[in-house]
Amino acid sequence: MFATKTAAQDLAEGQAVRGRSLWADARARFFRNRAALVSLVILVLVAIFAIVGPFISPWRYDEIDWNVLGQVDTAGRPSATHWFGTDRTGRDLFARTVQGTQVSLMVGIVGAVIAVVVGTLYGAIAGYFGGRTDNLMMRIVDVLMSVPYMFVLILLLVVFGKSMIMLFVGIGLISWLDMARIARGQTLSLRGKEFVEAAVATGVAPLTIILRHIVPNLLGVVIVYATLLVPSMIIYESFISFLGLGVQEPLTSWGALISEGAGEIVNGTLWMLAFPLFFFVVTLFAFFFVGDGLRDALDPKDR
Repeated sequence: MFATKTAAQDLAEGQAVRGRSLWADARARFFRNRAALVSLVILVLVAIFAIVGPFISPWRYDEIDWNVLGQVDTAGRPSATHWFGTDRTGRDLFARTVQGTQVSLMVGIVGAVIAVVVGTLYGAIAGYFGGRTDNLMMRIVDVLMSVPYMFVLILLLVVFGKSMIMLFVGIGLISWLDMARIARGQTLSLRGKEFVEAAVATGVAPLTIILRHIVPNLLGVVIVYATLLVPSMIIYESFISFLGLGVQEPLTSWGALISEGAGEIVNGTLWMLAFPLFFFVVTLFAFFFVGDGLRDALDPKDR
């Protein structure tokens, strides 16, 4: 004889099935990825360091310790007074690393947000309307992508001056192009779906369809790309600051600190390079691992 299920078992199974969703499954897969989970914890710790650092540092990032300048010819070593040591001008390296972390993360996150928002909307509009509109919009993207990115960024900073605003403008000017192509490709496959055709049949405006039906279905791709775009923005900013064209004194960033530390390493001041380089490398790897974890969680067939 076959055993029959009780009503309670049927109810429990029904509730379990109804309780599952795409985002719940993705969250479960992400938390099973140890590398991504550890990387997420590291990013949280780096963010806490950037937020709490100014409150626990006994020095300001632009404050000079005249005692250090009077005692030695080179930068001061790490001590109980200066936890990460000082640079050659007597400024506390811990406070400057905190400030550099704030600037680099702000540039990376803000630049990624601008690129994702502009690129997603641009690509979704091009893919939804198709035809001549799509061809024209994507040819503009192709032309802009043919221009050397770093050349444009350096040219803008040289012509219009070195400032944080111009750095944001330069990074956000072309960084959205890849996102536009990705969003356009996904939109081409979505515009023929039944829910989009039903919205068109009921007379919903095209812009409303794009914002309420197309863009929400692009969130998975957008989240993954944004996570991988942040470290790219940080690398661009660090490279520009390494060349001396990024943030200007007394502000600083990881790139500026690494450039300064690399120039002083011949004097035996290894800590000037080690501390900012550690935060830079750890943060980049953490973002990459989190991005890979999100990609595997949201699209397990693509692993």
